[in-house]
Amino acid sequence: MDIANELLLGLQSALQPITLLYCFIGVFLGTLIGVLPGIGALATISLLLPVTYHIPPTAAIVMLAGVYYGAQYGGSTASILLNLPGTPSSAVACLDGYPMAKQGRAGVALFMTTIASFVGSMLGILVLVMFSPSIAELGLKFGPAEYFAMMLLGLIAASTLASGSALKGLAMVVLGLVLGTVGTDVNSGVARFDFQIPELMDGINLVALAMGLFGIAEVIASVNNTRDSKVQEKITFRSMTPTRKDWKESIFPMLRGTGIGSFFGALPGTGASIASFMSYAVEKKVSKDPGKFGNGAIEGITAPESANNAAAQTAFVPTLSLGIPGDAVMALMLGALIIHGIQPGPLLMTQQPDLFWGLIVSFGIGNIMLMILNLPLIGIWVAILRIPYNVLYPAILVFISLGVYSVNNNTFDVYMVALLGVFGYALAVLKFEVAPLLLGFVLGPMMEENLRRALLLSRGDMMTFIERPISAGFLAVGAALILWTAFSAFKRALQRRERLQDQ
Repeated sequence: MDIANELLLGLQSALQPITLLYCFIGVFLGTLIGVLPGIGALATISLLLPVTYHIPPTAAIVMLAGVYYGAQYGGSTASILLNLPGTPSSAVACLDGYPMAKQGRAGVALFMTTIASFVGSMLGILVLVMFSPSIAELGLKFGPAEYFAMMLLGLIAASTLASGSALKGLAMVVLGLVLGTVGTDVNSGVARFDFQIPELMDGINLVALAMGLFGIAEVIASVNNTRDSKVQEKITFRSMTPTRKDWKESIFPMLRGTGIGSFFGALPGTGASIASFMSYAVEKKVSKDPGKFGNGAIEGITAPESANNAAAQTAFVPTLSLGIPGDAVMALMLGALIIHGIQPGPLLMTQQPDLFWGLIVSFGIGNIMLMILNLPLIGIWVAILRIPYNVLYPAILVFISLGVYSVNNNTFDVYMVALLGVFGYALAVLKFEVAPLLLGFVLGPMMEENLRRALLLSRGDMMTFIERPISAGFLAVGAALILWTAFSAFKRALQRRERLQDQ
């Protein structure tokens, strides 16, 4: 059966009225929980899982999938408007989205994130359709050595996320790695750096870390400020329309972000958060003016948004074609499939093509729904900026507390987010960027686990990282990046010295 016939079969399944209804319910709920900080797709899908027992299999999976990728759309809204990431993968949108909101361009920022999310999702679906078997085959070639090398490259690139000193960026990456070691060691089962606090045996909550470093820190920094930023008084379609320069500066970043997101999404254990941070780092590297990042650069939101949405789509590649969940959300999706008597794996495409292709086509329909749903809501979201601070900030703190508490139903996480917020404010005062810290925290535990696993398999032989071609390639790119950064710093030092001598 060729792709055209397969897509036609999927279209027939996806256009069933009950499937369309549950697709809309899923994307609507996904957008809503994406906007509300801290709740996340994982908690929502967990709550909806029992409901799917009474729904046809295709409609049930379509609804849960809609929650997942719909959250990627909504997650950037609070990031842009309030410097408060709705989802961990949207934390990077705070870096340039919030400065754009303060410049009176919140409508443009939200419009472009919706377009970038749509482009990334649709191109990610195209990758899913055209290259699912090839991507699955490539994923099987990734062992512990390849994952370690890839994540090491990610950490090297992460040091460039900081808008100031590269040394400060590196320090934040290392601090993120240290925070990532808190909790129970996967190999030995020994608790590390828990300071005899039982709640820390599971590690620091990622949602608490993101909410504290971005949200609480922003509340502390702004609580005594009067509103001096520009706020759009009247939201019209013209005020939301990006300029020709915005479009020009966004096209290639969206394409690059989609490529990065499609790659990382298809690899088990990576996901949207890593894809969005990596995309931001790449854009900063290839930009002719890296200094504009962190000050409202349009490509600083379009590239990561297209990356995390593309990753959300291609994350279904290993789950559906190999039966290997890439993250906790995909593990729940896998559980939902099994509950309905569907066995994911290489035979799914041939044994149940209507379900597989119906799900793929529903992704496209769901993304069209999301764009139609999100664009009219931009004016409502921007109106949040006109709410007085004395009303807005207590509400933000309540939402943060509810969101963080809902993850583990543990009050300790609420205390933790408050402490991390104070710490984040101190970092901001000292001019340290927190984005590299967050990426170091996400990548660190996975990198450590894969390093130890690779060394166990090779009986301690470090050459295993060089002998495997894919791993050696990642390490070579990382080494080249370090050398290029050192060369650039040396060149700038020489230029400064020459200017001083001329004076």
